[in-house]
Formats: sequence, structure tokens, C-alpha cells
Amino acid sequence: MRLRNVEPGDAEAYVRMRCDEAMMAELGGPLPRDKVEARLRKDLALVAADSAWIKAIMPDGDAGGRGAAGLVTLWQDEEEGVTVSEIGWMVLPEYQGRGLAKAAVRQVLDAAAVDGRWGEVHANPAVTNGPSNGICRALGFRLLGERDLDFAERVLRTNHWVVTPGRHHGSRIGTVTE
Repeated sequence: MRLRNVEPGDAEAYVRMRCDEAMMAELGGPLPRDKVEARLRKDLALVAADSAWIKAIMPDGDAGGRGAAGLVTLWQDEEEGVTVSEIGWMVLPEYQGRGLAKAAVRQVLDAAAVDGRWGEVHANPAVTNGPSNGICRALGFRLLGERDLDFAERVLRTNHWVVTPGRHHGSRIGTVTE
């Protein structure tokens, strides 16, 4: 598995991930296609400005050019007047259960430790999202508790996790492929 910056050719993966009922079940349901296409344009601008890391998860042996298996994103946001770093991830159904999300999150956290600008990193999977909560637990995030969080004009009940990059389990300090 390798990571690369998101690019315009990832539009199909964005639509598959964010417009699909099953993929978005833990995030309040599917989004309209026009919002997803606008999100990709915004993400491309964030990557170009180096203000967020939005990485396509590329499975090993993708010689067939099937494209991204998912995404892992590290960004900063304001919460109660404080800038916080947050990480999130999604993996398409046909790639789930292979450890790609966990490996991608670990790789981004390792790169964040080297980069030094992100500070503590928060994750907010839905309380009912067993696999994502399992990734947080396995990588050494600390559970701060449950909370309601706004996402795409919806309120989600999430587990609030936090980790200091470089101090997570299985850390293999290295770099993320551009």
C-alpha cells in the first residue's frame, strides 16, 4: 500500500465513497453528487496550499489502474476557538478488511510526527463504527469520551479520540509519498 496526494482523477472514488448509502451509513447518509464534486475541488486546493494532507490509499499491485481504494485525510479545524488537527479515513467496500485504513492512518501519523506542525491529532468515528474505533484503539489513541459533532450539515454522535504523532502504537517514522 502506498499513499499519494489526491488528484482530479479521484473523482470516481470520491463519488463512490460519499454518495453511497452503505459507505455513508456512519456519517448520516449519502451526500449529493454536486457536493462531493465541490468537495474534491476544495480538497485539491487544500493539497496545493499544503494546508491539509489528503491522501489516496493505493493498494499494492494496482497495475490495472483501478484507482484509489480509499482516502486518509489530516486537516486543521477550529473547535471552540482552538485550532485542532483531525484525521479521518474511508475505504471502499471491496478493499475493507485488508488493514489498508490502519496502515494508512499509521503512515500519516508517522509523517505528522516528522513534520511537527500538527500537534495532537483527533479522530471522531461514529460511536457505532466498530472498525474505525478499533483502528483508534490499535494505534494508541486515547478515548476522551463521546460527543456530538457537526459533519456535512448533520449532527453525529462520535467517540472523541486523541493521539500524539510519534507516540502511537506501531510507529514507523517515515515519510508519506507525495
